[in-house]
Amino acid sequence: MIGVLVYFLIVLLVLGVVWWVLTEIPLPPPFLKIARVVLVVIALLFLIDILLGIGGGGLVMGRGPIW
Repeated sequence: MIGVLVYFLIVLLVLGVVWWVLTEIPLPPPFLKIARVVLVVIALLFLIDILLGIGGGGLVMGRGPIW
């Protein structure tokens, strides 16, 4: 359980730094919106993976398929 928390905090830190970099780079509005949507989708996929991984399955870090 502690490993899941550490993994979650590392992913949160990395995604936070990427979000900060996106806000600092002067991108035109359509590209900035696309980049933010892609980052949010990636964050949601990691969150879903972490929540499914608590029960023993998971998709990332070589834990194998859920079924």
